[in-house]
Amino acid sequence: MNELLKLLEDNSRLTDEQLAKMLGKEEGEIRDMIERYERDRVVLGYKAIIDWDKTDKESVSALIEVKITPQRDRGFDRVAEKIYNYPEVESLYLMSGGFDLAVMIEGKTMKEVAYFVAMKLAPIEDVISTSTHFVLRKYKDKGVVYGAETVDERGQVL
Repeated sequence: MNELLKLLEDNSRLTDEQLAKMLGKEEGEIRDMIERYERDRVVLGYKAIIDWDKTDKESVSALIEVKITPQRDRGFDRVAEKIYNYPEVESLYLMSGGFDLAVMIEGKTMKEVAYFVAMKLAPIEDVISTSTHFVLRKYKDKGVVYGAETVDERGQVL
């Protein structure tokens, strides 16, 4: 049921009772569906979205483009597995276009990110090249707008 998954994705703090009312289902049915989604690894976890800029945590985020040589019979999977097992890696995507993988990492400093790229990522067999882009500011992430409330400046269509 895609509606249930979308509601969970938008606000995982909704109770089974609230979800049941919203979807016109019984609470037990909702609970069973969620348990099945978790067991089948459709729902992989529940996380809060934090604006770390409003805390005292100092960190740097970076997007790293990676070009690799795909492996016979494994494609990009073997290299991707090596990369996503590093604790610094927040996200990893197979991409179309000018590079193969997009790696999102977080470090304490730019120097720490540079060390990760130079000492951990670039030396991986089959990595051809990397290009690092530091995130300077988040405006919107995972559908959530960061920072001050913004006014919609688009013109109203009548």
